[in-house]
Amino acid sequence: MRLLHTSDWHLGRSFHGVGMLDAQRTFVDQLVSFVRDEAVDVVLVAGDVYDRALPGVDVVRLLDDALAGLTGAGAQVVLTSGNHDSAIRLGFASRLLERGGVHLRTRLAELDQPVLFPLDPADPDAGPVLAVYGIPWLEPRLVAQQLGVDTASHFEVTRAATDRIRADLAARAGTRTVHSVVLAHTFASGGISSDSERDLSIGGVGAVPLDLFDGFGYTALGHLHGRQELSPAVRYSGSPLAYSFSEAQHKKGSWLVDVDAAGVGRVREVLWEAPRTLAVLRGKLEELLLAEEHGWAESAYCQITLTDAQRPAQAMERLRSRFPDTLVLGFDPEGAGAAAKTSYSSRLAEAEDDLSVCCGFLEHVRGRAADDGEAAVLAEALESVRLEGISL
Repeated sequence: MRLLHTSDWHLGRSFHGVGMLDAQRTFVDQLVSFVRDEAVDVVLVAGDVYDRALPGVDVVRLLDDALAGLTGAGAQVVLTSGNHDSAIRLGFASRLLERGGVHLRTRLAELDQPVLFPLDPADPDAGPVLAVYGIPWLEPRLVAQQLGVDTASHFEVTRAATDRIRADLAARAGTRTVHSVVLAHTFASGGISSDSERDLSIGGVGAVPLDLFDGFGYTALGHLHGRQELSPAVRYSGSPLAYSFSEAQHKKGSWLVDVDAAGVGRVREVLWEAPRTLAVLRGKLEELLLAEEHGWAESAYCQITLTDAQRPAQAMERLRSRFPDTLVLGFDPEGAGAAAKTSYSSRLAEAEDDLSVCCGFLEHVRGRAADDGEAAVLAEALESVRLEGISL
């Protein structure tokens, strides 16, 4: 049997104001083709299927297309909810969908109710079986009482959830060989986070230790967007697309997991083709506009930080003349650290006249000194005010 571990689709997400539905549709097409070509039996989706609890109509339609495409390609789907999903809405019609090969695990009551896949076609009733469990996002304050724990922490509720799964495995092991796979949407210690995992909990999200997942054949994690191996049996698939510039160096993909009667075998990486390259550039404006080495970024989504001592006029417009998809522009002027040592109030106290005060304020709020034309306009305005005061 062959499993494909995915997570964090975030359908409906935008990238710095740019809609990503077309890119997500391209990913879904890649996913369906891969499942068909590689004869994948089960696609795992470890939470954050949607980016919002109330997704738009076109976003829901895309998930519908994805599930229809995957089951049409011969795979079943096991899917759990993440912190961006509405567990109730995502879990709607789960009993009906199960008949079509889509298994939703979004409720606490389903923690110890695995999806069972026979591993020996000759003996499906008594031979080795794969049990796939799903742990949805567990908000400690909301689920602690239901899980029977006194302390509302991520560690305690996750431990209670995995204890329930172990108890179910122990009960099943008395009658046949059972191999286990657990989906969990959580922050496990040892993972590397990125900017686009938005913290949706008051007080921060606590990490859970890896030993909570000891004894399971494979743990398919979701929540962090970088694909990574925490241990041979505990991995994050990461998001299929980059959702922040902090993910510019990520190689987006999934994990392909082979399972047979002996248990979990080979695990290998799968890479997805990125629809757009991300570029993170830094330097002075004129250098960025002229340097040949940055030619590759002309067709990329760009985050650019300018280091000019003074903030250039019309910086975004000029950058977009070469890098039309500049989405984020920042300024980190050279020598800014030294300038910051002198407070604005101190510089204001040293101003020689009203014009110096106005020009100093302009420089303070925009990071660039007034040019001759701007200084002339300010001087004219101040003179008009002075004359008006005299006439009164």
